[in-house]
This record gives sequence, structure tokens and C-alpha cells, in this order.
Amino acid sequence: MPGTGRKMELVGVVESNKMDKTVVVTVERLAKHPVFKKYLKRRRTFKAHDEANECRVGDRVLIRQCRPLSKEKSWRVVSILERQD
Repeated sequence: MPGTGRKMELVGVVESNKMDKTVVVTVERLAKHPVFKKYLKRRRTFKAHDEANECRVGDRVLIRQCRPLSKEKSWRVVSILERQD
């Protein structure tokens, strides 16, 4: 979507918060197999910027794409949707 000014947003689960101001978020999606038509779970991990270090492992978060902040980090945590108790 070049030129539209819209940033991609994804919902995922925090897998790691051991880094300073960075969390690892796993995003799951369902993809249909081209031959067998069965739905498969596909996972991808993203490193996201967490400025206040407030995310904990297991939280569901909303992340938004942004400019590259480091070699592997180009997402920001927008909000915490659900806390892990």
C-alpha cells in the first residue's frame, strides 16, 4: 500500500519481554491448504517497540507497523488488549 499512509495493524501474543523496550510478539493466522482445502495455523514473530516496558508474557497486544527502529524492529505496541493473569 505505498502512498496510502495506512499502516498495517496485527493482534498477537507477547512471547518474550526480556529485552529493554522490546517485546517479541507471535501472530497466528489461518491459511487454507491449496490442494486439501484444510485450514492450517501459520505463525510469525515480530519484534515490537514497547516504550514503557509494560507488556508481560502472555498479553494480547495490538501492534502497528512503523519506520525501522533497528535492524529487526519496525513495529510498535499500540495497546494491550488483554492482560495475562
